[in-house]
Amino acid sequence: MADETNKKTVLVTGATGLLGRQVIRAFNFYAQDSSEWIVKGTGFSRANTGDEIIKLDLTDARQVERVLDEVKPDVIVHCAANRFPDKVDQDPEGTKGINVEASRGLAQRCAELSTLLIYISTDYVFSGKPGEAPYEADVKNTGPTNLYGQTKLDGERAVLDEFKGKTGGGFGVVLRVPVLYGSAEQPGESAVNVLMETVRKAAAAAEGTGGKVKMDHWALRYPTNTEDVGRVCHDVAVHYLSALADGDANYLPKVLQFSSEDRYTKYEICQVFGEIMGMPQITGIEPNTEGNDPNASVQRPYDCHLSTRALKDLGIDVSTQDFVGWWRREIRAFRK
Repeated sequence: MADETNKKTVLVTGATGLLGRQVIRAFNFYAQDSSEWIVKGTGFSRANTGDEIIKLDLTDARQVERVLDEVKPDVIVHCAANRFPDKVDQDPEGTKGINVEASRGLAQRCAELSTLLIYISTDYVFSGKPGEAPYEADVKNTGPTNLYGQTKLDGERAVLDEFKGKTGGGFGVVLRVPVLYGSAEQPGESAVNVLMETVRKAAAAAEGTGGKVKMDHWALRYPTNTEDVGRVCHDVAVHYLSALADGDANYLPKVLQFSSEDRYTKYEICQVFGEIMGMPQITGIEPNTEGNDPNASVQRPYDCHLSTRALKDLGIDVSTQDFVGWWRREIRAFRK
């Protein structure tokens, strides 16, 4: 067993959310194997009173300073964010507070403490115009199409700016990911998981007198499992901490991207779910190929596929679980 003084401490913000829970599990898994990690998390509205999850308002600088001084993390994986585009539009100032200003404050403190900060961002920082994808991590003109993407891009810039010109062991790195799915406490935690409920309700409605649901069959999405993202967060932390300890961090990229190669529209995801549940013909759902409603307040990109080249160049495993296979196991439906 590793000596307690040699252990590294990881602090995961948003640890009670869809991704944060899996990041915690990933580091705990490796801690069981090598005893090299002390794992802590922060949450707010869903934080419990246990030792692992600390209640923390990230917009309160004094609370942030106190928690970081107490935990003394070697690395922080910053998952906390307002990540639902429609909710972002309903609360732009509150979203900027958590996605941008809280991230800036956290990065400032990490730079002072020589802490590695991994900032979780999104593929929505890109415009997603037809013909542009896949996007490399070092693209300069990203052009997000909605406020959510803009706040996450502003958060990226805020984090990286705080580490510019800093000496010592601190480092800020961005990890962009696409739409996520995985084990959820509520289907609404994921824009993918929630479609399973949509399929169930549409099938029930079709048997009665319910109307049909129109489902987007235009925008391309690359659903990625939170378990895979958790593993990548761990691997990035190990790689970057090792390079920083050796004083050889100049080669490290400041922006990374991770994505599945599974490509679906939302309508196609519904078709997959229907087949898995034994309902291959879902008469209650109709494909909508019209694209964005020009009058809608939130515009969605067409294709924001992320290149994983930067991770591959570091030697980090970018393999992912099979989308259909994972869902078959999840709902215990082993059909051919």
